[in-house]
Amino acid sequence: MSAKQILTTLMTVFTFVMAVTMAQAFDDMPDQVSIDVMTQYFDGVEFDHEMHTELGEDCSACHHHATGTGTTDDRCVRCHAESDETAEVGCSDCHAVDTFSAEHINRKAADVYQFHIDTPGLKAAYHWNCIGCHEQMDGPIGCQDCHARTPEGDAFYHADAQASATEEGGH
Repeated sequence: MSAKQILTTLMTVFTFVMAVTMAQAFDDMPDQVSIDVMTQYFDGVEFDHEMHTELGEDCSACHHHATGTGTTDDRCVRCHAESDETAEVGCSDCHAVDTFSAEHINRKAADVYQFHIDTPGLKAAYHWNCIGCHEQMDGPIGCQDCHARTPEGDAFYHADAQASATEEGGH
């Protein structure tokens, strides 16, 4: 066998292995994802993961460097340009639900290097990712376009006061 034939065979095998690996990774992805960890003021969102994977360039658009496709986020790429794949792909694996909880504050204080001191909380991470992309792709950007407000949310945001003021000619 010539060197050219060996190289061609190796490249074919490598391409096949990569194709099988990628197909297995896509088979492991859920079609729907329930985003329901912060449902005090708004109902959870049934996120159409399958549809969004068809719209995005690659997984790192949302999952940063967690899925092995590299990060495109300017805030992350400074340190994670060459990072290896991690097991965590869920937003709440890295972004805290309650950034003002004692547990979260103590964990940040214990990080002597303070590498991820600027990691946004879960709500901010969702909104930075979702709204920014939705603005670019002409998707829904209003709060209730994606998730309905709960009765607690109506009370918190004084929804009835807004409606009353409008009906009475107020602002």
